[in-house]
Amino acid sequence: MKKKAKSSRSVNSRKKGRIVGRFVHSEKMSAGSVPGTLMHTGERKTEEVITRFIDYDETDLREGRFTEVKECLPFSTSSSVTWIDVIGLHDVKQVGEIGEVFKLHPLMLEDIVSPGQRPKIEVYDGSIFIVLKMLRYLEEEKTIDIDQVSLVIGKNFVITFQEKPWDVLESLRDRLRHSKGRIRSRGADYLAYAIIDAIVDGYFAVLEEIGNEIEVVEDLVVKVVSPSIMQEIHGLKREVLVLRRSVWPLREVLGAFYRDESDLIEDQTRMYLRDVYDHSIQVIDTIETFRDLLSGTMDLYLSSISNRMNEVMKVLTIIATIFIPLTFVAGLYGMNFKHMPELQFPWAYPAVLLLMASVGGGMILYFRKKRWI
Repeated sequence: MKKKAKSSRSVNSRKKGRIVGRFVHSEKMSAGSVPGTLMHTGERKTEEVITRFIDYDETDLREGRFTEVKECLPFSTSSSVTWIDVIGLHDVKQVGEIGEVFKLHPLMLEDIVSPGQRPKIEVYDGSIFIVLKMLRYLEEEKTIDIDQVSLVIGKNFVITFQEKPWDVLESLRDRLRHSKGRIRSRGADYLAYAIIDAIVDGYFAVLEEIGNEIEVVEDLVVKVVSPSIMQEIHGLKREVLVLRRSVWPLREVLGAFYRDESDLIEDQTRMYLRDVYDHSIQVIDTIETFRDLLSGTMDLYLSSISNRMNEVMKVLTIIATIFIPLTFVAGLYGMNFKHMPELQFPWAYPAVLLLMASVGGGMILYFRKKRWI
């Protein structure tokens, strides 16, 4: 990994990026609601929901946007493969209409409009439902942005639902447009694999950025002892924890996906699903390594503070030890008794100074011989 010269991480911006879209919800599902009730629990938004599609086979490809949900109806029974991408979950009516067109289960739709879902897989009659977390690293805020991606896999279609307008799937769209690789000759299950693979590959880009930040902090710990370093370490530990929560369940999801005996998954696609499963294991191992590195960095920082405190205490102790006998001599000759014979000697004052200097110098030499200083 390439090292950076210095860290520009902003603690305030990191906190801001973490709170927005992760812990703040505009609405809550009321207790006792009927199962399958559609209620958006993410951020309150008013933007227009974008529904776009790519319909393709080996020879032809059509791409565009839907202005009305009923335009999706021909693709529900089409023999070609259709990828419908819905951006925006706040319009629950539109999500419900899409569910009616493709005959999606109400519990599936309820999970789609709830962005706080844990990554999971559920198999329904005629479809497979998968929830994943899509990640990207924000350079300016030095934090991780998370978006939930819901995949609905049917016989000849894949529907993706996401809340935010960004994604990591543009390279996949280019492969479809230019017929690169084997994706145009495969079915909807292979398209679902390609989407999942692109999302998992995006994790590696985030891990690289976090790794760079960890290296910067490790370099700073051995050079600088400052409370800001502790904030940096805690911030990175929180980011890695967010990563772990988003990625850890992915192993179970992908394992269940490629082992599922559904007719929607062809045998030749399972080999590719095992490959992306291996990638998820690699991501999890890297995250655990980062956790260990940050724990070690925290211990190193605390040790550096302790060592610095010990050095300060040693210097102060040596100074106090040297001045103890000198204070005794000064106090002895500061009593001003009448019959102190040394007070009458003309050279008494310089002699006492010479004695004090000899005692102090002798103690310093002794400390050096013992390698205490």
